[in-house]
Amino acid sequence: MIKTIVSTALPVAERLLIRKNVISNGKGKGRFCIVTGTHGDELEGQMVCYEMARLVQKHIDQLDGTVEIYPALNPLGIDTIQRGVPNFDLDMNRIFPGNEHGTMVEQTAFAIYKDLKGADMVLDIHSSNLYLRESPQVRINVLNEEELVPYAKHLGVDFVWVHDAATVLEATLAHSLNSTGTRCLVVEMGVGQRINHRMCCHLVKGIFNLMKEMGIWNGETDLTDMETGELLEPIFCKGDRVAFLNAECSGVFLTEMRSGKIVDKGQSIGQIVNPLTGEILSDVKSPIDGFLFTIRAYPIVYEGSLMARIFQYNAEETEIVKAVSAAEQ
Repeated sequence: MIKTIVSTALPVAERLLIRKNVISNGKGKGRFCIVTGTHGDELEGQMVCYEMARLVQKHIDQLDGTVEIYPALNPLGIDTIQRGVPNFDLDMNRIFPGNEHGTMVEQTAFAIYKDLKGADMVLDIHSSNLYLRESPQVRINVLNEEELVPYAKHLGVDFVWVHDAATVLEATLAHSLNSTGTRCLVVEMGVGQRINHRMCCHLVKGIFNLMKEMGIWNGETDLTDMETGELLEPIFCKGDRVAFLNAECSGVFLTEMRSGKIVDKGQSIGQIVNPLTGEILSDVKSPIDGFLFTIRAYPIVYEGSLMARIFQYNAEETEIVKAVSAAEQ
């Protein structure tokens, strides 16, 4: 059932519509919400929503509860290929929980927040931006670590990153929901303005796996390792264990490296070059032995531009990291 949660007048007799697909079956009371399209240049979630709507309806007899799918929280941004809300110069994910009596965008954010509040789980799906490519990961506020990490492990993502509270913006949808008792997991993957089919299909499997764990889905799931028959454990990161590589100079970044790889200390990640003179201006090298989970996708860089993020794992985590890296390839 398609329901409209926001209908706001626009100039020239048009309307801003935000809709959701509500799919219910069985006697279960569980409510699982999938939201995406908060940023108009992040498109991975569109395929995830399509696949979830298609597969849940195809196997409706295996659903015991309610799945709600919100593919476009910022439809104007998607329509115009803009990250924020056009004409308002606003990042949609920086104004939650919104304001019922505020501007159009604040009222929209409030309506979305109010509609999602009370769900058993909200999955907030993001791509990276146009500049970076990310391995599939869940990001969690350290304040919600104890409650959310056990759920995140069932999604089958590569990486679970627990952030310090100081680095989490309070005006995000996830923080607003989690702070009021509605569980919300944030997924980041891929790169802006593109859709990685393999990542999306794997996340769909992970969503069904989590829904089954929560008692909302009764069907079979397909996330287990073929050899062990067990769910592949994600890499877990908490604290100051991530190295940030920033450009030493401006230029064009050339690399054949992909996210999801194990790198050695001193290994070249790529080169910043000068196309006018043919010079290599900087050889970007890993400062540590680690797992490369973020890599620069957009080649034009300036001094200070983020080039990569690398997780520094310890000896006890080696087998987990190798297994995740092998699955990525």
